[in-house]
Amino acid sequence: MNAGTVLGLALAALWTLDALRLRGRLRRLAVLAPSEEEPSPDHVFIARAGVTLDEGTRKAASQHARELGLEALDLVPTRMHAWRAFLVALAVDPARFRSGRLAHGYSAGDALLLDRALVERMNLPAAPAPMSAGGLVDLARLVKQYAPTTTGIALAPALRSPATSIQECREILGALLGEFGLLILLVQFALVGVALALAPRAGLCALGAFELQVVLVLAGTALAPRGLLVYALGRPLIDLAYATGSGLGRKRTRDESEEARAIYAGLLAQGTSPFFEARREDCPLCASRALRPFLRIGDRYQFKPGRFALERCADCAHIFQNPRLSPEGLDFYYRDFYDGLGEKSIGTLFGASDGPYLARAKMVAAFTTPRRWLDVGAGHGHFCCVARDVFRDARFDGLDLGEGVEIAARKRWIDRAIRGLFPEVAPALAAAGERYDVVSMSHYLEHTRDPAAEIAAAAHVLAPGGLLMVEVPDPESKLGHLFGKNWMPWFQPQHQHFLHWAALDRLLRDNQLEPLSWHRGEAHTGGDFMFLTTMFAGWLAGPLDLPWLPRTGPLGRTWHGLVWVGCAPVVGIAHLVDLLVAPLLRRAGWSNAYRVVARRNA
Repeated sequence: MNAGTVLGLALAALWTLDALRLRGRLRRLAVLAPSEEEPSPDHVFIARAGVTLDEGTRKAASQHARELGLEALDLVPTRMHAWRAFLVALAVDPARFRSGRLAHGYSAGDALLLDRALVERMNLPAAPAPMSAGGLVDLARLVKQYAPTTTGIALAPALRSPATSIQECREILGALLGEFGLLILLVQFALVGVALALAPRAGLCALGAFELQVVLVLAGTALAPRGLLVYALGRPLIDLAYATGSGLGRKRTRDESEEARAIYAGLLAQGTSPFFEARREDCPLCASRALRPFLRIGDRYQFKPGRFALERCADCAHIFQNPRLSPEGLDFYYRDFYDGLGEKSIGTLFGASDGPYLARAKMVAAFTTPRRWLDVGAGHGHFCCVARDVFRDARFDGLDLGEGVEIAARKRWIDRAIRGLFPEVAPALAAAGERYDVVSMSHYLEHTRDPAAEIAAAAHVLAPGGLLMVEVPDPESKLGHLFGKNWMPWFQPQHQHFLHWAALDRLLRDNQLEPLSWHRGEAHTGGDFMFLTTMFAGWLAGPLDLPWLPRTGPLGRTWHGLVWVGCAPVVGIAHLVDLLVAPLLRRAGWSNAYRVVARRNA
């Protein structure tokens, strides 16, 4: 059995098994029951242009939302085109759609019910106008963030859905998958093509399974889609037509692009020298002058100009950025990373899994049930949002420099947003009587300019007996030294300090914080191999249309797409490697992170 046969049969088996999984999802979709109750005056309906919501559907949807306590409900017609029906199965897992706080919101693209209070909180028009199909998908994703456990999806048998144009289908796919829709499709085609070339019979089996997958998923379900057989037989061409042009999400207009380029041209007018302070001659933790070069790295994430040096103290093993970024440099390199151009991709990354957030919360739960919690470096509030499932009665405050904490407060992921530098804010919090049962710093200390000052600030605002939870990258990770510059947690230029666990232990004890528990291996977050291959692919493909770099020409765009299509299977294999080796890496010396819980002494 040659490689082509193995590949073809494996693809056929994977698509068949996946069809059974997706069919199970559709069977769990709720179906609206008829109701004679009038629609609630607190419910607002938003429909796609051309969709007419009949009175029966309004009554049934409103009653369904009332019974389940929903603030939002997506209405899925049962007689829509097979392509859109299949996309519903791909996008929505009913078992997690409502309960999963970080699960992505989705709309079939026809109609949404929203509670009026939610409409007001999101600053939407009181009487929203009809939207495009893609606009509804975008809105549904945002709605799920504002109502993470009160958003539902249900089949509406009486809802009539007019046909969608190719452009509308591209909008739906673009809103759901962004730039990855066409890439995922081309990778599947490439794998089938390889199987056909090496073993035609096995390749035909794979192609047949790809086409019949939609029949296995949809036939005989409550959806009863239109054009099922036509879509199944023509799936490769239909999928390609819809995916081509689905784009990179929302493209910036020419005016926006020119404005961004002008801003960065001004910031780079004097080169990168203003972005760095003078190199220091001693260790910031122990004052030793025994410093040794460790790594010299460029920006492998945004491709912004500059080179960044990491040095290691021979006496206390502390690794730090030297010279470190100046305040101007911090502004420049953080710009358009967590907000602006990078907001959507970073939000997707941080919302990929709730597992790491739950692990941190449960580590604290072993010692206390807090009433007041301060998350320092809260970002967009993902940790606090998930931790609410563990500590339902706790009040969560979030502190950060960026506007993300204010957005998190509007979404009610946190109860209060505090903006500022923690060492500067802490005295005012303490003076106002703000004492916390728990302070958390999850992958925050490595970003700071002075970790010792941050630990002291935490001790300042903790109530006697309160807990501090810290999680940071582990600079002693053997993978980190094996991968060298390509290890993701080195993350230059944003990570300025890498604390050896013994150095963090000393900092805690110096501030009357007694460590209670260390997770040296349990804190491993995975992803090392996938990030390694992704960074290599990104370096090989080159950046695309970034306003701090020269414009990308047609050849550059073609090369960028070809490289990512070619590398996508390698990235997928690397992800599987991460899953397989994760149990081996969850031990001290191999884990890419560690965490500690410490108690403040009286």
